[in-house]
Amino acid sequence: MKDEGQTRTGEVMAAIRAKVSNGALASGDRLPSIRSFAATMGVSPSTVVEAYDRLAAEGLIRARRGSGFYVAGNTLPALTLAKAEPRRDRAIDPFWVSRQSLDADPTASKPGCGWLPADWMPHTALRRAMRSLARADDAALVDYGSTRGSPRLRRLLLGRFAEEGLEASTDQIMLTGSGTQAIDLICRFLLKPGDTVVVDDPCYFNFQALLRAHQVKIVGVPYTPSGPDIAAFEAILDTENPRLYITNSALHNPTGSTLSPQTAYRLLSAASARDVIIVEDDIFADFEPDPSPRLAVLDGLNRVIRIGSFSKTLSASIRCGYIAARADWIEGLVDLQVATCFGGPSPVATELVAHVLAGGSYRKHMDELRQRLTRARQETAIRLQNLGIKPWVTPRGGFYLWCRLPDNQDAAALARLALEDNVVLAPGNVFSVSQTATSFIRFNVAQSSDPKTMSILDQIMRMQEKRESGDD
Repeated sequence: MKDEGQTRTGEVMAAIRAKVSNGALASGDRLPSIRSFAATMGVSPSTVVEAYDRLAAEGLIRARRGSGFYVAGNTLPALTLAKAEPRRDRAIDPFWVSRQSLDADPTASKPGCGWLPADWMPHTALRRAMRSLARADDAALVDYGSTRGSPRLRRLLLGRFAEEGLEASTDQIMLTGSGTQAIDLICRFLLKPGDTVVVDDPCYFNFQALLRAHQVKIVGVPYTPSGPDIAAFEAILDTENPRLYITNSALHNPTGSTLSPQTAYRLLSAASARDVIIVEDDIFADFEPDPSPRLAVLDGLNRVIRIGSFSKTLSASIRCGYIAARADWIEGLVDLQVATCFGGPSPVATELVAHVLAGGSYRKHMDELRQRLTRARQETAIRLQNLGIKPWVTPRGGFYLWCRLPDNQDAAALARLALEDNVVLAPGNVFSVSQTATSFIRFNVAQSSDPKTMSILDQIMRMQEKRESGDD
């Protein structure tokens, strides 16, 4: 599809915007008639009609029945890229990396972001799924989603669960609008303000951001290369009486470490003895070369709730997540999703995901992705070590490296300076509840291949080192 600026419709829209911008048309002024402006622009009347309709949808103009089109009152100047940039002076907190990454200039380097480059994703399979959906019944394109989500996708997920030894029934799974929405629903369902929730320290920063929104107390448990520190976890359960523990089991974010069988067993035993519910975010599972211990599998969805989504492996644009849990909890969560979203996730999104998962292309895509990420991890680790930046562990898979900066340099200060060179980094303390990861930084290996990024990082680190040593 051509870009708007390359079409005749786009030319007409640009001409009207220019007239409003330079004052030739003011609020309340009548636009040229469709036929006269078509003659002026050398286009067909239907092109002007389409342009006017689009401008009306944007709110720049409005139609008066039987009278024509007029410039809307209180028109605002067009939003420029400069004005759309993220605030760079805000505190570096759990929202910081998300906002810098999501709102960054398209040309920015983003080794701190949490997704793969667009050209790593399965475009062919997604387009094939879109063409198939375009031929589907009209209802799939216009109706609300069913309360539990696409039966086809839920069956596919249950089949995937069975392959890893997790036995579940159709009344134990529901689809959601995203993985984040899945956690939000669980928090709404199980928590009240003032409750205590345990997270890993460090942990995925949006866990903290979402829990803050629910006004709960957040307590961090130190994370080790084999999982949470069990002695610390048991002490927290005894002293804090938490309601939930939220974690990643496979390829932990941000550390990339993997839960060991011994730690998983002790973790479940401690949670069971103290009536703590565990939420296991399994979003990185498909990046593992072979499955590691899963709390949901070991527990059988008794007090463990599994959540996941497809934003990391398929598309962050086609949002769809899921929750697998006890049937009575799913029943309550379904009602809550109806209350907050009126139905399940978009049928368009769920059918697209189901189409890709049902074909053989998804497994091939993930095989290729794991191989590509293995090379990227090795190459990025070498580049970082040449700068004195050392990985905390060597992950079995995935796209994160949790690294320590040399000489205890401040990662937040480094990230602020990097922004000036259009590089988005993920400093350690945005992941740390206790704020003890000052000299750590998370790198996305799939977003770190640009030599310019490493060169900028090297320059900034040298500058920081000189400042700290007092050598101008």
